[in-house]
This record gives sequence, structure tokens and C-alpha cells, in this order.
Amino acid sequence: MATEKKATSSKAAKKPAAAPKKAAPAVSAPAKVEANVLGRRKVLVGTVVSDKMQKTIVVKVDRRVRHGLYEKYVTRSVRFKAHDEKNDAKAGDLVRIVESRPLSRDKRWALKEIVRRAAQTLEIGS
Repeated sequence: MATEKKATSSKAAKKPAAAPKKAAPAVSAPAKVEANVLGRRKVLVGTVVSDKMQKTIVVKVDRRVRHGLYEKYVTRSVRFKAHDEKNDAKAGDLVRIVESRPLSRDKRWALKEIVRRAAQTLEIGS
């Protein structure tokens, strides 16, 4: 038993030493790029499906996904509530929304810009 312990301890001592790590050059540019990547907010484009609430719009974002079994492309959609400070967006508009801090229980997005306005509809009323 004493010989077995010596054998294991000698194997541990015979491991090759790890190569010394090279020091990275001191450049401030990569840190700046890294900060931009970490600080970037998600941006999505979708269609306004509801503007009935005050300062809030509901935006439907579509994405195309390939079905695993049938290999056909299927449209998946998600609805986001976004903050619209000026009540500018109307139903049918194509808008760009940006990720923001939580504004309410459901609102985590804000309207960035209106990409394309919906076609004007003629309202017939009394």
C-alpha cells in the first residue's frame, strides 16, 4: 500500500507545467465595442393591431419558422404591448419598437418610429 501511494503522488508531480499565459495588448477599443454589444437593446418590427388604450399600442411581430416534421414554413406571431407617448400609431401601421424598462405589468417595449402608415379608410357616419 505504501508503494501505491508513492506511485500516485509521483504521477501528480510529473504532470507537465501549463504554458504561461500571454498578456493581452493594452488597447481601449475592444472594451468600447464590448460595452456597445452589452448595452444594445432589442429592436423589433411589427404591425399595430390595437391602439384602444391610452399611450399603449399592441404590436404583432411575425416570424417564419420551419416545421420540424413536415419541413414547411409556418408563421408564428407574438403580441407585445408597447408605450406610445404621443398616441401617434394607429391600427395597421408598421412600427419599430425597442426594448425598455418595465413600464407596467405587461409593457416592456416602447415605440421607436413608425415605418409605414396604414392606408386611410373612409369612415361613413352621420
